[in-house]
Amino acid sequence: MSHKSTTLNIRVSPETKKSAEAIYQGFGITISDAVNIFLNKSIMENGLPFELKQPRYNAETEAAMKETEDIMAGKIQSEPKSVEDFFKEYGL
Repeated sequence: MSHKSTTLNIRVSPETKKSAEAIYQGFGITISDAVNIFLNKSIMENGLPFELKQPRYNAETEAAMKETEDIMAGKIQSEPKSVEDFFKEYGL
């Protein structure tokens, strides 16, 4: 086992640190332990130890995004609505 003699300084938000500490405390390890685990696993994998993916949205948001893409591509014609129609549609 190697001797730990190098310091690694990282910056995170206080909320991120607090949340991570609470999670790792449940495993009985510190953030420093977790970072060491992450780095060693990265070395073992020769890359990030997890798959990176684009975030998924709920079905309603994905449908709205698809509709916007279709409007921009000219597949759907968007008709302007009045302010009054907007308020009625959203119950305002």
